[in-house]
This record gives sequence, C-alpha cells and structure tokens, in this order.
Amino acid sequence: MNFALILFVLLVFTGALYAVDVLKCRKLRAKDAKEPLWVEWGASFFPVILIVFVLRSFLFEPFKIPSGSMIPTLLVGDFILVNKFTYGIRLPVINKKIIDINLPQRGDVMVFRYPEDPSLDYIKRVVGLPGDTVAYQNKRLTINGQVVEVSKVADYLHPERLYYSEQYQAKMGVEHRLLNDTDAPAFVPDAARFPYRENCTYNAAGVICKVPTGHYFMMGDNRDNSRDSRAWGFVPEQNIVGKAFFVWLNLSDLSRIGSFK
Repeated sequence: MNFALILFVLLVFTGALYAVDVLKCRKLRAKDAKEPLWVEWGASFFPVILIVFVLRSFLFEPFKIPSGSMIPTLLVGDFILVNKFTYGIRLPVINKKIIDINLPQRGDVMVFRYPEDPSLDYIKRVVGLPGDTVAYQNKRLTINGQVVEVSKVADYLHPERLYYSEQYQAKMGVEHRLLNDTDAPAFVPDAARFPYRENCTYNAAGVICKVPTGHYFMMGDNRDNSRDSRAWGFVPEQNIVGKAFFVWLNLSDLSRIGSFK
C-alpha cells in the first residue's frame, strides 16, 4: 500500500473542500448556522492532514520492524523513526530529490524501497558506497581490500526461538553488533538476476561486488538470516527513503524505547 499517495490524495481532496468553504461557502452561512457535514467531516480535516503530510514527507516517518534481519540492532516489533531529510529533500510520492544535503555513509542504517518491488520498504545497513569493492568471503567482510575488524562478544540468545548466534562487535563508520550462525553456509544460495549483476562474482566462499555509480550495497546485521544485496543486488540512489535513528516503541519490550545500538 502506497500510504504517501493515499495521504496526498486525501490532502488534495480535503484541501479543495477547505478552499471552497473558506473562499465562498463560509461567507454565505449565517454566523450561528451549523457547519454542513461536508465541512465537518471533510474540510475540517485539511489542517491536520497537511501537518501529517509535511512531517511525514520531509521530516520524520515512523516504521515498524517486521523481520529479524537487523538483529541485534533492531528487533521484531520495534517502532522506529526515520530521518527523511538527512540525505536530501525529496518530493513526496515520486521520491525525486530536489535538494542535496548529505550522502549515505558506511554504517548507516537506511530505509529504502526494495529494488525488486519498490512498493515495499526495507531496512539494512549501508556497507558499500558507489565505487567500493565489497567482498564477503567465508563470513568476513572486506571493503576495498581492507578487512572490517570484528571482536567476539557474548553469544546472542534469540528469546523467541531459543538458540544462540555468535555475536561480534564491529566498527564500520559506527560501532555496531552483528550475528553469525556457525552452521549456516557462506555461499549465497538464491542470488537473483539484478541490474549490474555482472559486477558481482559468486563462489563457494560468498560474493565479491563492485558497487556501481549511484548505488549502495546493503547488508543485514543478522548476517545469516538476511536476504540483502548479496542476493538481490544494489540499491539505487532514487530508492532511498531515509536514515533510521531512534526506537520510539516496542509493545513487547518497553526497555527498547530510545535504544539504537
């Protein structure tokens, strides 16, 4: 569901009713006359919808985490806020950038439109920038020939499934934690045919990709339980939605509020 488009249609509809009421009908009504239903249930909602539209389109947008691909950084059920302007101002609905501000950096947690189905929003961590050579071989990440160093920390217990994953502390722009499952294979079993697939080499150890201009290579922190750029390719710049930065609610665990590590 394209909520931005629905909100835009409502904005236009209620705005038209509001304009008709203010410019014409309100002047013809007696001061003590009751507002007609089309004003009460239509035009009166315009200011509220306008505020929501502006906030959601240009400042902050809420999202709910539906899967475990970003564990341990983000958990299933986390409600997060996404900064819509940090990577530039975009026109709502068509998502066209009109003002440049910042570019995504390695380590950013970014929301974007899924390249295989742009009606879906995905969230992963930025690993490769345009021009980078990203290698994920035998579960070790290398960027432009430099190994991303990790240090082992206590294993992570998945509370719902009651099993452990190896947990590591990594620093790639920002410090964050990631998971690996020792019994999961290193190779990518379901790589799709995607634009610029010729930039990637697949082998038994994993994948090596050269990130094309205007694109980004994304990976989930739950490495062996994330279908990401290793499988479906690069995220084009025009698919970017914004930068995730804050957990504002998790109904199953209120201690999650404010966390983002």
